[in-house]
Amino acid sequence: MPLFEYKCKQCGHVTEVLESRGSKRRRTCEKCGSPKMEKVFSTFGVGKTGASAGDSCPTGTCSLS
Repeated sequence: MPLFEYKCKQCGHVTEVLESRGSKRRRTCEKCGSPKMEKVFSTFGVGKTGASAGDSCPTGTCSLS
């Protein structure tokens, strides 16, 4: 199931929701209760996990020689 972000038009609070692509469910803001929520486009990253891109030792146990 995809993760979508919704932003409240009233208070600006952003929340993430797991839902199916075709869901017609109306969202309400968990912070202020407003029904004025809009789906926003979010970015995502793809790459190594657990280490930075420049780190040649993903476990952290390698010698630094």
